[in-house]
Amino acid sequence: MSRRAPIQTGAAKLNWNPGAFEIRELVPEQDVPVFHPWFDLEYASYWDMADMTRQQVLAFYKAQQASPHEWAWVGTQRGQICFLLECYDPQHHDIARHYQVEPGDIGMHFFVAPATEKRHGYTLDVMRHVMHYLFHQVGARRVVVEPDSRNDKVRALNRKAGFAEVGLIALKTKQAMLSIATRPAFDATLSLSGTTKMSHYPVPPAQQHLRHLEPEIWKHVNRHLVAKAIAEFSHEQILTPARSDAPHDARHAAHDGSLQDYVLVSDDGQTQYKYLARPMMLRHWHISEPSVTRICNGQTLEPDALSFIIDFKETLAIPADKLPVYLDEISSTLYGAAYKRCHQSLDSKDLLHADYQQIEAAMTEGHPGFVANNGRIGFNVFDYESYTPETGNRFTLVWLAVHRNHAHFASLSTLEYDSFVRQELGSQRVADYRAQVQALGLDPDHYLFMPTHPWQWFNRLSIAFVADIAQRNIVYLGIGQDTYQAQQSIRTYFNHTDQAKCYVKTSLSILNMGFMRGLSPYYMAGTPAINEWLKQLIGNDAFLRQNGFDILQEVASIGYTNRYYEAALKKDSPYKKMLSVLWRESPAAKVQKTERLMTMASLLHRDRDGQALLPLMIEQSGLSGSQWLTRYFDAFLVPVVHCFYAYELVFMPHGENLIMVMDHSNVPQRCIMKDIAEESAILDQDFDIPEHIARLKVSVPEDYKILGIFIDIFDGVFRHMSDILHSSGCCNEEQFWMLAALSVKRYQQAHPALADKFGRYDFFADDFRHSCLNRLQLKNNLQMVDLSDTAGSLTMAENLPNPVARFRALSVAELEASNLMPQPEPA
Repeated sequence: MSRRAPIQTGAAKLNWNPGAFEIRELVPEQDVPVFHPWFDLEYASYWDMADMTRQQVLAFYKAQQASPHEWAWVGTQRGQICFLLECYDPQHHDIARHYQVEPGDIGMHFFVAPATEKRHGYTLDVMRHVMHYLFHQVGARRVVVEPDSRNDKVRALNRKAGFAEVGLIALKTKQAMLSIATRPAFDATLSLSGTTKMSHYPVPPAQQHLRHLEPEIWKHVNRHLVAKAIAEFSHEQILTPARSDAPHDARHAAHDGSLQDYVLVSDDGQTQYKYLARPMMLRHWHISEPSVTRICNGQTLEPDALSFIIDFKETLAIPADKLPVYLDEISSTLYGAAYKRCHQSLDSKDLLHADYQQIEAAMTEGHPGFVANNGRIGFNVFDYESYTPETGNRFTLVWLAVHRNHAHFASLSTLEYDSFVRQELGSQRVADYRAQVQALGLDPDHYLFMPTHPWQWFNRLSIAFVADIAQRNIVYLGIGQDTYQAQQSIRTYFNHTDQAKCYVKTSLSILNMGFMRGLSPYYMAGTPAINEWLKQLIGNDAFLRQNGFDILQEVASIGYTNRYYEAALKKDSPYKKMLSVLWRESPAAKVQKTERLMTMASLLHRDRDGQALLPLMIEQSGLSGSQWLTRYFDAFLVPVVHCFYAYELVFMPHGENLIMVMDHSNVPQRCIMKDIAEESAILDQDFDIPEHIARLKVSVPEDYKILGIFIDIFDGVFRHMSDILHSSGCCNEEQFWMLAALSVKRYQQAHPALADKFGRYDFFADDFRHSCLNRLQLKNNLQMVDLSDTAGSLTMAENLPNPVARFRALSVAELEASNLMPQPEPA
């Protein structure tokens, strides 16, 4: 908000009863004589302008008008000025010393004219119009206020408008209560969902929410997604590229000589896609995005991702009833890509020094292997800005009281419900919620307090669970105080108000990457116990302790069972997974002051200029590429390999599920695994597991067991990582895989007791089964796999050649003696 240009200063009419307000830019000479007398009134004592003459007030607002960091408006009703509105850029205000200012923050003060008649709720009406104006007309991401801490009336009003009180701060002129409101928190106070609230408010200007949908950005994101689709569908052997004898035009001729001309021909033979590419190990394709051209009936066209899917719809074999949904997911993925490209505020160099949540919000690619990886079907444009991880927006959760007859609380053995809920909510808020329940004539001891996502409440639960609400099995308690930020997985939220508090993960009934994102209440019942058992298993392992490998425990959960859907639906269904929550411990306590956290997905990140983050991290570290990778493989690959060989314990170790602990030079120290109970398994059928967590033991075919390493790590992470490093000149492809092999060879040499397992599940096998994620999504984008038989649901292509197989016969000493071995680190 540091420039005047984005501010919409024209009159904006907002139709909110009891009458229409208009907001216009303040004209000092015209308006000051009207509102200057207000400042002498008793209720104006906190405005701090009572002793100023009219000339002084006029000079004040003229100076404010001249400032590039301050703005002032007046609100009128039936032609009369009824309130004064001041705003400022917090970055240029005393308040910046007291909190982390974010892009899109705007500070606000407003003053309501003295009432000529008593109208209940009038000030709150004004407040709502002011807030709507700032969010939907001005474009604020968050509104910040700092009322005098003694001003209880204004503080109460702020809370009604969705402000969360952050804490007391000492400003130059007062002790203030710093308070912040996000748009979702404000919207939630209106008790209206996205489309409903638009009948009360005018539709915001199109450029406000759609300004990222402009031609140049659209060309770029379509070219990127078409290149990715060609690469990933070819990798999965759905498409078969052919070498082309016709060279590209001169615009695309400049490359390193390793790129070759390829062509794909559409199903109807009328369209060709020509491009430059380099085949790599693991059947990976490095494609030059600028080289991709679409030629239809002899006419050269811009690549278009939706047209690409239609051009190859027969080859892709998408069922006719699923094709519109898949196109919808492609459209949503393009929408998200355009938003990220338009609004990206941090480039890869900035991310070298960014904090954990800034990095989380900056990620652009999601799961790198999926083509349609940002479906979010169910969100509208307002929901997108409010709740998606890439916006970095902060929002508050809706809290409910759910009857214990239909809900189940589970936790670690060291936790119990009362103390845990006080820890998360605070004793006063728990007391307030108990009083709310009691005021309805209900016994609060018969209820559990649980949060849910505001979208889930307004769009799903308040309708689908209407019987439970009417029967008081579910009681709406209101909006929580803590603010959260959505993580890459979209239904997990990081607590910004108190980073030591738990992550919260909730049901979110949107379609995203092949699943409706619910949470099973039955799974929730066993989740903490599984985490506790695995934590003990890992904690008792001397090698993992020495390595520093850890998990984030899911410490507590609540699952609510809707008896109507349970009676009606015998099979698994998203309708049975609409109201559950789990709490996962925060990683904040697991790092030292000299360390920092970052998602492992960041290793595959490129900014909008194409600059990859990983080579910059290696450069900053002071290590060579080989040295840095050795540290990384020891921190990540080796402990995951150990879990498999020692216990046949597998995780889902893709980039979003790993938190890397780095030093301040960006050298890997260790890794923390998350998303434990839903995506972990013990594959050894003879392993002794307590009966109450028996679901952790999963039976799969023998040759599928090691796919947790080969598919999830080699194919899902390392394939893309090696391309980035090879293309940047930081580390060639063969060196990358040799270093991975060397790390595991050293591990195996140090653990001779596991030799039998090493032989049975050969890390250096010639090839391995190729489980294809896009094939699954193309076949059924509503439910990719049957969770009761994940192995039986997999779709395979031809086996992938193992990139480390060539190192099978070499000893550790021979690998260390090779010219690829990292040199000693500088002192």
